[in-house]
Amino acid sequence: MKESLKHLKRGDTSYPERRDPSLLDTFSNPRRERIYEVRFSTREVTSLCPVTGQPDFYRVEITYIPAERCLESKSLKLYLFSLRNTGIFAEELANTILEDLVAACAPRWMRVVCRMNPRGGIALTVKAEYGRRPDETDGAPTG
Repeated sequence: MKESLKHLKRGDTSYPERRDPSLLDTFSNPRRERIYEVRFSTREVTSLCPVTGQPDFYRVEITYIPAERCLESKSLKLYLFSLRNTGIFAEELANTILEDLVAACAPRWMRVVCRMNPRGGIALTVKAEYGRRPDETDGAPTG
């Protein structure tokens, strides 16, 4: 059965103007029987300070253990890009990304870490987590 991915194709890419979780594509986990980790990392996420309207720049790390579905990376890039005009504090940003991604792929476990570029000498990191991370003592096959 061929997956229907909306964004992974040749041709022009359309970039969204506002936050849009419907951009997120998923595909069937090719190794459902195995517990394994998927990690995305980017330094290219921006949003706007909801008070000043100035841009905030983030390094975002997304780590998850898939269940039935996996996130498709190009659609994730477009989704993260869609946040650039959103007025949002870092604490809300990490939790919003987590909620949108969990809704899209229903992972076994997920963590989103947003590290804002320092302003005024102060660094800010927000971690949001979903579920309980399976480990080797759970008895599930890992290899």
